Amino acid sequence: MLKGFEHIGMTVGNLDRSIDFYQGLLGLKLLLRKKQPNGGEVAFLDAGGGQLEMVCPPGPVAPARQVPQGEAGLRHITIAVDDIEAAYRQLMAAGVRSVEPPRNAFNKEMLAKVGFVLDPDGIVVELAQRN
Repeated sequence: MLKGFEHIGMTVGNLDRSIDFYQGLLGLKLLLRKKQPNGGEVAFLDAGGGQLEMVCPPGPVAPARQVPQGEAGLRHITIAVDDIEAAYRQLMAAGVRSVEPPRNAFNKEMLAKVGFVLDPDGIVVELAQRN
């Protein structure tokens, strides 16, 4: 029955800015961008093993709220990178906000290193480098 991971949907405040971040800085590939009947826009970006759907409504969007411990919700999205130190330096040079610089992963059975940044809307993005 399972075929694979399809996509994650998220709301963004400015589609150009979000595409610049996810495509320009992180390397995802823009697959589709189009206007919605309500005046907003949607874009799909290929992330390698699935897609990221970004919906930009026609009106203002408040920044993301971090999910507190003890509350259900998505805590972050994770992007696999081959060189976490280089990726992190590139993001910092572009003015991206850091949450936690690269460090050894707690789940060493799965990952070598992780680091955390915020996307333009305040969504936590984990950078992950495998062993």
